Amino acid sequence: PCQDYSVASTLNRSGGIEGKKGVLWWEIYRILKDSEHKPSYCIFENVDRLLKSPAKQRGRDFAIILASLANLGYDVEWRVINAADYGMPQRRRRTYMVAYKNNENLAAKLRSQVPETVIFAGVIGAAFPASKPEKGKFNKFSLDTDLVTVSNEFNKGKKTSPFFTAGVLRGREVTTVDVIPQYDGTRITLGDILVDEKDVPESFFIKDTEMPRWQYLKGGKSEKRVTADGFEYNYSEGPMAFPDSLEKPSRTIITGEGGSAPSRFKHVVQTPSGRYRRLMPIELERLNMFPDNHTEGVSDIKRAFLMGNALVTGIVSSIGRSLALFVGHD
Repeated sequence: PCQDYSVASTLNRSGGIEGKKGVLWWEIYRILKDSEHKPSYCIFENVDRLLKSPAKQRGRDFAIILASLANLGYDVEWRVINAADYGMPQRRRRTYMVAYKNNENLAAKLRSQVPETVIFAGVIGAAFPASKPEKGKFNKFSLDTDLVTVSNEFNKGKKTSPFFTAGVLRGREVTTVDVIPQYDGTRITLGDILVDEKDVPESFFIKDTEMPRWQYLKGGKSEKRVTADGFEYNYSEGPMAFPDSLEKPSRTIITGEGGSAPSRFKHVVQTPSGRYRRLMPIELERLNMFPDNHTEGVSDIKRAFLMGNALVTGIVSSIGRSLALFVGHD
């Protein structure tokens, strides 16, 4: 679960791997450790801020995850991927990890290459071409075998995380670097996935009487506010696009996308007739590249919540196809 690493809360307040949901990493670890036959391959996904968590010991949580997998005999590739950078219809940055047992043929094949090469031509690199910035530098370091030592000592006292947006764990050795996406294919926009206006139920259209509230929430602000205990403070935030551009990928879908109440973060589009409306569940599914009506059977609010918690499936499909090619399956 992402909530303890997510930008939905400040980094100082995020629970990280010790949070109520972040702590579930240890259940994943237990399942892998106790399995009679450990999976040959694992794919994990979380928010991009996982690489920086927690605020007081940057990168420690990701180091614990990598060290845990190393202790179980896995090599790991990771990459922070924004789906829109590769033509998909939503701007959604997430950390993707592919782990494979280091006694398998795949690991042997990739261990014949230096880690710097694997970052750009391994399972993830083959699926998502990228380049190193001209002045980008590889960072290399080792992880301790003892998870308590990693938890207590990793990157202690440092202000920045040693993990960059792409990397490889081989044995206990980490190689990591920032990368620049390389893509010149078809791009899907928010406008491409919308249903015809005539097929949109009236409940998704915004009433004229509600427009001022929507405009206020979407607009920039600089105003004085007072807390419940009387403390006065200055509150400011920049404006958001209103309506959302149909010529670009959508913003990141959030769990609160459903429901008719005005919100700063919900998507609003303008129809050909000039009316404003919210997105329908089927459109949210398309932004995550699910089949139409994949979430049918629950309320519209619940369907939106599910899509806010989901990922862009086109990323996982591409990783899966790449993995299949590396291990010799059609």
